[in-house]
Amino acid sequence: MMAALDEEARVTTAPPAADRRRPGPSTAAWVQAAFLVVMALISLVPLLAIFVGTFQDGNEVIRRGMTFDVDLGTLSLDNYVLLFTDSGPYFRWFANTLLLTIAQVAGTLLVSSFVAYGFAMYEFRTKTLWFIMVLLVMTVPFEMLMLPLYVQVNDMGLADTYTVIVLPFLASAVTIFFFRQYFLGIPKEIIEAGRVDGVSEFGIFFRLVLPITRPAMAAMAILNGMLCWNNFLWPLLVLRSPEKFTLPIGLNTLLTPYGNNYELLIIGAFFSLIPILILFLAFQRFFIEGITAGAVKG
Repeated sequence: MMAALDEEARVTTAPPAADRRRPGPSTAAWVQAAFLVVMALISLVPLLAIFVGTFQDGNEVIRRGMTFDVDLGTLSLDNYVLLFTDSGPYFRWFANTLLLTIAQVAGTLLVSSFVAYGFAMYEFRTKTLWFIMVLLVMTVPFEMLMLPLYVQVNDMGLADTYTVIVLPFLASAVTIFFFRQYFLGIPKEIIEAGRVDGVSEFGIFFRLVLPITRPAMAAMAILNGMLCWNNFLWPLLVLRSPEKFTLPIGLNTLLTPYGNNYELLIIGAFFSLIPILILFLAFQRFFIEGITAGAVKG
C-alpha cells in the first residue's frame, strides 16, 4: 500500500514533459559560434570588395583601391556589358581552364587513388622504400623540378600542348598520401569478401572500395580543383599560343606597357571565382568528413 502511494506521489510530482527540456547551449558554445561568424565575415570582405569593384570604373578602382566607400551614383553595369559583349578571348580562356581543371582533377583522383590503394592494401617488396620516396617528393618545391621538367618537355616535343600540363601531375604525392591514410581505415575483410565472391581486383576497387571513399574523393577534388584552376607558372612556361592560354595567363595579358584593361581584369577576376565556389558548394558536405578521416585513420 505504501509503495503504491509513493509511486503515485512520484508520478504526480514529476515535471511535465514541456518542462523537461534539454539544456541550452553553453556560454562557451555561444562564444565559439560568434567567433566563427566573425571569421567568416572577415573572409568574405575581399570577395565583397571585388564584387563592388565590378560596378566601378577600373581606373578609379586602381587609383583608390578596393573600398566600400563609393559614390552610389557612379556605379553602373558597364563592366558586365563589356564582359558579355566585347571581352575578346576571355571566355575562350575560361573554357580552356575549365577543360584542363576537369581533366586534371579526374585524372589525378583516379591515378593517385590507384597508387594509394596499392600502398594500403597490398604487400610487396620495397613497399616501404617507395612510400618513403613519395614522402620525399612532397618536400621538394616545384620550382626545383621546373627547369629539368621543362627541358624534358621540349625534348619530347610536347611544348604548347595541354597534355604536358596534365600528365606530369597525375600522380600527386600529397593526394597519394591522403588516400593511403584513408584506405588504411577500410577493413581488409571487405577486400577478402570480394575475392571470395570472384570479383576482380578492379571490380573490388570500383564496386566496393570507391563508394566508401566519397568523402575523401570530394575533399581531394576541391583541393586539386583549386590548385588546377589557379595554376599560373607552369602553363605560362609551356603554352605559347594565345588561343590556348588559361584564365590566369589571359588575365595577366590585360596588363601591358601600352595600356591596361582594368575593367575586364576586375570583372574577369570576379567571374573566375564562380567555378571554385560551385565546386565547394557541391562537395561541402563531404569535405570536412573527408579531411578529418584522412588525417586520423591509419
